Amino acid sequence: CELSATQTTAVFEVEDDLLENQFFIKTICLSAEAGDEMHVVAVSDGVGGSKPVPIATLRHCMPMVSFPGLELMPPVTFQLCSGKGPVFISGQHITLNPTEIPEEEEEEEEEDLKADVLTE
Repeated sequence: CELSATQTTAVFEVEDDLLENQFFIKTICLSAEAGDEMHVVAVSDGVGGSKPVPIATLRHCMPMVSFPGLELMPPVTFQLCSGKGPVFISGQHITLNPTEIPEEEEEEEEEDLKADVLTE
């Protein structure tokens, strides 16, 4: 998504379903057209009504920030708190279906349960 002076907020939402959704922020980078000022990006997610937390401060001397494993739960709201941008945000959305357990994991769980019964 893109944040700028005309669009200071962007929201990533998912459908209201029974699946578990995760959102991972990968990078936040400053556009080459951005002014030479401080650009601050804040984020909040759907866990506990969180308040926006600044996660990136960008300027031409440091135009990009990478996140190796910043996991958020949708809905995720990005806000350009300072600066005019444009600022680009890239991420990855993963949907997990808790009812789909691979057969190997099922077999391991059954073996663990049998071992627990035998030790009692």
